[in-house]
Amino acid sequence: MGMDLSRFDLWYRIRYRRTSSAFIATAMILADLFGGMLSIGTGFFWVNLYDMSIINFKSFVTYWPYLPFFIILFWMFRLYPGVSLAPAEELRHFTTASLITHGGIILSRYIEATKFDAISAAFIVSFVFSPVILMVCRSLGHSILRRSPVKGIPAVIFGSGPLGRLVVEQLLGSKRMGYVPVLILDHAPEPVAGDEDSYRGIPIIYDLSLGPELVRRYNIKMAIIAMPELSDDELARLLNYSVADFRYNVLIPDFVSVANIWMSIRDFEGLLGLATTHRLRMGWNLAMKRALDLFVVILGGLIVMPFLLVIALLIKLSSPGPVLYKHFRVGQNGKALGVYKFRSMVINADARLRDMLESDGELRKEWEANYKLKKDPRITWIGRWMRGTSIDEFPQIFNVLKGEMSLVGPRPVTEAEVERYGENFQRIFSVKPGMTGLWQVSGRSDTDYNDRVSYDSYYLQSWSIWLDLWVLYKTVGVVFRGKGAY
Repeated sequence: MGMDLSRFDLWYRIRYRRTSSAFIATAMILADLFGGMLSIGTGFFWVNLYDMSIINFKSFVTYWPYLPFFIILFWMFRLYPGVSLAPAEELRHFTTASLITHGGIILSRYIEATKFDAISAAFIVSFVFSPVILMVCRSLGHSILRRSPVKGIPAVIFGSGPLGRLVVEQLLGSKRMGYVPVLILDHAPEPVAGDEDSYRGIPIIYDLSLGPELVRRYNIKMAIIAMPELSDDELARLLNYSVADFRYNVLIPDFVSVANIWMSIRDFEGLLGLATTHRLRMGWNLAMKRALDLFVVILGGLIVMPFLLVIALLIKLSSPGPVLYKHFRVGQNGKALGVYKFRSMVINADARLRDMLESDGELRKEWEANYKLKKDPRITWIGRWMRGTSIDEFPQIFNVLKGEMSLVGPRPVTEAEVERYGENFQRIFSVKPGMTGLWQVSGRSDTDYNDRVSYDSYYLQSWSIWLDLWVLYKTVGVVFRGKGAY
């Protein structure tokens, strides 16, 4: 027997009681208040560390009354409830709102005291740290909520086809609290791919007219339409008679390959157009990206240089051979690129690989899938640790300094991997390859080539300096966890 509204009623009421985003918004406000306190405390700590006699560290409590102004600015920048907000946009809003708030505090103190003092300096330091601290606190907030009985904000998915199932997968797999699918509606009378009335545990009802009844009975506010197969007339009928009762609705386009977060509306005398720009074709954006590369590499290089010298010594002790090696890959516009890496394998590794692949069919199958081996016997003991943390790739900062690579971008590939990108290769590698990228922070070696193409395409279409900063922020966590690297 297929799913119907009476059976769904029992299923739904057992699992969901809240349909509002107020709970998530409140949790995010609390996370942001904690992040604001931590930022101010960090500023006072560093100024105090320089000279303990300048200010009383405990005096930062005096400035907690400013915290509501942070929340007001965050609300004005639409950071609440923050559901479905792209992380790069979240970082941009946090940075801009934090700059305004910190600047206002410093200006008000200067007007009052007519001088720039240590406390004002502490607020400058607080601003520098605040975007990262606020993002970390938000991530912790999302992580705590995901482990709590709170389920998220119920949403109805219109469409049980491939696009509808993809929406369900993405929502269920998200690490951030937000919309959660509670029901799938479709007009197809036949069951879906071996499952009569559900997909991934989400009920399916074959009745597109149920929208108004769902809103009336359960107060569900969000509808997500993922039915690209509908004709214009069918879509208009769906929107007018079933979706219109929902307070919010999102239409997922059928052209995901060209959609991005910077799309805007254009009016051509009554005709609707969706405008997009290849942002990495613009000189000013390329200059900003290059400036960020140089700033991070020079500053970061000075900080980690002693650590890298220790790594070089351990490499020499682990096995005979050079510390660095140059691995030739395909870079921007298909040109050959010599990528610097710490040596993580024994010498004559290529010859040993050929012998292993010829003698072991399972090993050859694993290599042909991703051109990597999870248990590669050619890797030294220090090399295995370096690969697990991606420290073996740190020497690529020299490629960045030379202008051959960027910190963030599609990973340079071998000649054998080019065909895996198919027709997408020329477009994706029209920009400089990067030391890190979206697919690395989203799964790294655990992703297949279709995922890599999707992540790289999204990066090109949605690039901003904030997206680069967010990827760098995520890279730090991925490196420490060693997730997906081998």
